[in-house]
Amino acid sequence: MQLSPFKLERFFAKYEFNTEYLLCSSDCESISIADLLAFEDGAADKFQNVWLGYTESLGSPTLRKEIAGMYSTTQPEDILVFTGANEGIYLFMMAALKKNNHVIVHTPHYQALSEVAKSIGCEICPWQARESNGWGLDLDELKSLIQLNTKAIIVNLPHNPTGYLMPRADFDALNRLAQEKNILLFSDEVYRESEYDPTDRLPAAVDYGPHAVSLGVTSKTYGLAGLRIGWLATKNHDLYNKIASLKDYTTICNSAPSEFLAELAIRNRTKLAERNLQIIKNNLIIIDELFMRHSSLFTWSRPKAGSMGFPKLLQGNVEAFCDDLVRKAGVLLLPASMYDDASNHFRLGLGRKNLPQAVERLEDYLVNLKS
Repeated sequence: MQLSPFKLERFFAKYEFNTEYLLCSSDCESISIADLLAFEDGAADKFQNVWLGYTESLGSPTLRKEIAGMYSTTQPEDILVFTGANEGIYLFMMAALKKNNHVIVHTPHYQALSEVAKSIGCEICPWQARESNGWGLDLDELKSLIQLNTKAIIVNLPHNPTGYLMPRADFDALNRLAQEKNILLFSDEVYRESEYDPTDRLPAAVDYGPHAVSLGVTSKTYGLAGLRIGWLATKNHDLYNKIASLKDYTTICNSAPSEFLAELAIRNRTKLAERNLQIIKNNLIIIDELFMRHSSLFTWSRPKAGSMGFPKLLQGNVEAFCDDLVRKAGVLLLPASMYDDASNHFRLGLGRKNLPQAVERLEDYLVNLKS
């Protein structure tokens, strides 16, 4: 197999740690270890006594129990813990897919959601989200894309980078279709529990049955990217065992301190999510006002969930705009080309506390641009 360079990650490797304002981050505001330990009495002392030996390859039993509690019908034996979400994506595709399989992928998308399958020799078919439909997905279009050799449908809900959230009736229908056609549904749910209206929250795909796999992580909604803890949840235990065996060739097991802190975080995830949702909602007000003031330059479909949106630049070339902005103003936006998208859109992050300062810098740049 031959993997292409990961465009988005190479882009961040160039800019992330030497740019003052990251106005395109996909994760939410983080906290310190001390702040996380303060959620529970005695946690700091327990952390000091974490044993630094190998951990269980599947994930610690207590962590898997906490993760299972995030879903309606799963048990700890349905949970497999990884070093971040990307390892879960990679190993799912290595276990589930073979050369010449047909794979339908929600598009635009995080490159890993198609690249690993492509490298295996699968045929990748985009299921296109369209801005004219509020970045929605057409189920009739999906039905027309399915072939006899379709092995998997890959979706990301809430969606990176648009913030789209599928209606419940459509998600129910998607799961029924996958079950009827005997197709695996891989549901990237790393932004779940970041819905602006909690009544919009979808059930996890894993709770629909063994056709589905749900992906989760501590990085996005909870703002704990430094823990590097992700997981898959599935009741398909044949697939589960294949993935678990492949993990022996990647990380083998996870970091013991990270698993302890992740377990603590998941027990207190409501506090973490509510904190970050408040940051996002405050930032949305600022962005709405910015786009109203500059309606001749930007347009967007306002997101319904998650820590980002996907505005469109109405004048000029978005790659040139982003490059000039970061060089002259120290503000980083992510052009749509990092998603293999030829449109003039860019990713705008909403989950960081310094967004107001970043927007001030952006607006100064826009004023100078006009003058």
